[in-house]
Amino acid sequence: MASAQPGVHALKLQPPSVSLTLRNGSNFIKWDEDLSTVNPVTLHVDPHGFYLYWTDQNKETELLDLTLVKDVRTGRSTKTPKEAKLRELLDIGNLVGRLENRMVTVVTASDLVNVNQLNFIASQEDEAKVMNSGTSDDDDCDDDDDDDDDDDDDDDDGVIVRLFSSDRKRVENALENCKLPYSRGDSIKLEDFTLEIYKSFLDSLCPRPELGNIFKLGGDDGSLSVDQMTEFINNKQRDPRLNEILYPPLRPAQTNTVMERYQHDQAQLKQGVVTLQAFSSYLSSDENGVIPPEKLDQSEDMSFPLSHYFINSSHNTYLTAGQLAGSSSVEMYRQVLLAGCRCVELDVWKGRTAEEEPVITHGFTMTSEIPFKEVIEAIAECAFKTSPFPVILSFENHVDSLKQQAKMAEYCRSIFGDALLIDPLDKYPLESGVPLPSPQELMGKILIKNKKSHKPSNNTDTKRLTDQPASQSNEPVSPSNNTGEIEAESEEDDDDDDDDGKKVSGDGSAEREAVATEEMSTLVNYVQPTKFNSFEASKKAARCYHMSSFVETKALEHLTKSPVEFVEYNKSQLSRIYPKGTRVDSSNFMPQLFWNAGCQLVALNYQTIDLSTQLNLFMFEYNGRGGYRLKPEFMRRPDKHFDPFTENTVDGIVANTLSVKVISGQFVTERRVGVYVEVEMFGLPADTRRKALKTKTSQNNNAINPVWDEEPIVFKKVILPTLASLRIAAFEEGGKFIGHRIIPVSAIRPGYRYIGLRNEKNQSLILPAVFVNIVVKDYVPDTFADVIEALSNPIRYVNLLEQRSKQLAALTLDDVEEDTQAEVSPVPAYLLSKKQNNPTAANQQAATTGTAKPAAKTEDLVQSVLIDVPACAMESLQQSKVYQKEQRRQFKELKELVRRHQKKTSELLREINNKYKKTAQQCSKSSSGSDSEKDERLQQLRDEQQQQLLALRQEQYYSQKYLQREHIKMVKVKPNQVLLEELTLTPVSKNFGSLCLDERF
Repeated sequence: MASAQPGVHALKLQPPSVSLTLRNGSNFIKWDEDLSTVNPVTLHVDPHGFYLYWTDQNKETELLDLTLVKDVRTGRSTKTPKEAKLRELLDIGNLVGRLENRMVTVVTASDLVNVNQLNFIASQEDEAKVMNSGTSDDDDCDDDDDDDDDDDDDDDDGVIVRLFSSDRKRVENALENCKLPYSRGDSIKLEDFTLEIYKSFLDSLCPRPELGNIFKLGGDDGSLSVDQMTEFINNKQRDPRLNEILYPPLRPAQTNTVMERYQHDQAQLKQGVVTLQAFSSYLSSDENGVIPPEKLDQSEDMSFPLSHYFINSSHNTYLTAGQLAGSSSVEMYRQVLLAGCRCVELDVWKGRTAEEEPVITHGFTMTSEIPFKEVIEAIAECAFKTSPFPVILSFENHVDSLKQQAKMAEYCRSIFGDALLIDPLDKYPLESGVPLPSPQELMGKILIKNKKSHKPSNNTDTKRLTDQPASQSNEPVSPSNNTGEIEAESEEDDDDDDDDGKKVSGDGSAEREAVATEEMSTLVNYVQPTKFNSFEASKKAARCYHMSSFVETKALEHLTKSPVEFVEYNKSQLSRIYPKGTRVDSSNFMPQLFWNAGCQLVALNYQTIDLSTQLNLFMFEYNGRGGYRLKPEFMRRPDKHFDPFTENTVDGIVANTLSVKVISGQFVTERRVGVYVEVEMFGLPADTRRKALKTKTSQNNNAINPVWDEEPIVFKKVILPTLASLRIAAFEEGGKFIGHRIIPVSAIRPGYRYIGLRNEKNQSLILPAVFVNIVVKDYVPDTFADVIEALSNPIRYVNLLEQRSKQLAALTLDDVEEDTQAEVSPVPAYLLSKKQNNPTAANQQAATTGTAKPAAKTEDLVQSVLIDVPACAMESLQQSKVYQKEQRRQFKELKELVRRHQKKTSELLREINNKYKKTAQQCSKSSSGSDSEKDERLQQLRDEQQQQLLALRQEQYYSQKYLQREHIKMVKVKPNQVLLEELTLTPVSKNFGSLCLDERF
């Protein structure tokens, strides 16, 4: 039951709801500071929540796709006009109330770096609040499940328009088929282009013959009955890993209810008929998405210690480009937090201005500086907009000034307010052996990671914190002067703190963090950075609130040399992994490497959208995008040990077998070019397979509806499905990337599914999709394949055994004949001597068959007695009543054994089901014990029952094999016995027959 979770999740995800005020529209003034223009507009949101649009006084309308809206701001966080002329045009002096309460800033972005803002002023404060709440709720409304190719939530006429340039004839034919105007200069009335017409247009533009072939598999008369559709859903589309009690298969009445949403001809549905059109609509619906909605929702248990979760983390959050030059940005903190990141980094340095304000920058590089205070305000503003779970601020504190450190502490206290966790929770004191609190218990809290001083503030170390002249502070140096020292330092000091090996002073020595003042130290509690000594020392100290940071190279060294110990360390303490200093281009390492070891804070350069960042984005897309993902159980339990390099199945984890068949593509790209698809998997080293499958390039430059339908790629054994991801990517024939999707193996739904493609920034491409057939099941070693098949379907297996036993009755005769011809003649060779008239040849044949030669006198006597005995053919012996009676006896005996086995198996299955139901009911009614304890009890019972079934089937299997071997032995002996009984022999010949049988058998 790899994918099943105990209990049925109560889905919290809801479709966007647009208020009546937003639908009817409100009056705003749109202003642009760069152009110094103001424009009165009426602002609307369409009823489906797809677009924000505004109409000016000239009735001209502009619209904005709400999936591009990252934030809607009001109040102090909005942008306000500063230019005098603009303020005069807006008549700001005569506005009633506070200006910022009427301002609305709509933030759009194609990625985290390139951010745009649209500014509006509402006529009333209430309208600004409605716009803020309404459009924020609609943000990313179609990103939850976009695996279909023609769902009404994904209308994108722009794709169709762009097709004109590459395949105009195809588009015109599709318009003509839908009886729409298609000539140059024609226009389509909005009321004529209904949703049904649009879908019909897509079907004509992208015909799907492969769907018809799949449809015919269930019915031959051009339609499916409701019963056939139920069988299709249960056998092809249902996840076999799910528990049938918690997730029962569909019944025909339920199927009928489902198909009512897709069958337009209700009369046919009442007759129990499902059409091809309804079948196609069902396959492309959200209901048939490749990911179950509960996986997208916040569904994981958030009550475990912090160390039991993977935490979405950012490295050098303020940077927008490379590590050595470029701009630092306050907005990056907002965007990263809005994207679900829960750990951001702040490199704080002493300000050189007269105000002595601390700044954030990449020390000793040519990156720009941003005010520390503005960053703290941005974090306070956006920390919990996307996720309610705790935010960790990873301070890299180089402020060697008592005054400026005091300012830092004061800003954190005053701006964060009650959200800042200063004192440890009573339940979790900072003591040895006490675990970290859970994300649930720290909801809405901000934790600070900073060096903590445990000495009085007047000690000799803090005397170093002096207000140095500006001339002695961190002046930028040329990148050429410091890059040579970067890697060496990162190798030496990565465990000490987050210096990264990137802060290098003028003389080439590493710039250490400053000693924390008492004001800053008091803000640090559950995330205290500590120099890493060894796994053994950490285990002995058992201080869960101590954490260590590792540069990627050092972390790889620990992972290679001590993989099991690294996993054990991460069960109780936090570890942060960050890129090595030589990645001056802000590239990233593969986070999967360290997720495999249970590392929680795997920090990446968010400004670089490479494959590593894409994996990270998809990893934290699930569990409600809360920035926390629960680690697999064996990475949390102290009684379990795990080696990330294992090639064998893990105790307590059911490995999976996954098969993916790429069937076709839909609207893969609007360019007229050949396309192909690659399939690969990421996970444990033993599970990872890069570019496991590459389809052929589509023929005739067909990118609208290419059909591949090639042999499936089979991932025979996925050891750890909960950490494995399947990536399906589409490319143009020249290798240009089109789009991809990364899906967790543990959550993937089997069957015929559409994989909606996304770009490298994890944004939906709307129409482009790949149609696949996925088969997923629990992995079974070849040795136990027959046994597991019998356990999963005992009735079918028993029927199969009966069929085999009937075939055996006929086949064994041929086998015996072949065996006896090769090994032993069924009739003693001497009986054939009269016919052959060649005693010498007969003697030679007896010698070759291993027959011992009797003494001379005995041989003469036998010859004289047997010379007149006629030869007897094998066929006549097999027709004898004695032989046939033996055959019937064997068949009856085998059938009786199978019947007893079937009865015993049925009784055990009945007993198991009754016991499981009874235990499940007791657990649901019981008020004592946590849900996890009840689930563990049910899981333990299920494992015990499976072992019972396995032991019984093995016993039955071997007993049946033994009986069949005994039967085969009797079949070989019986012909000789029949011959001796049929022939009337003299006592001497009878003695010879016994001698012959003894020598042969």
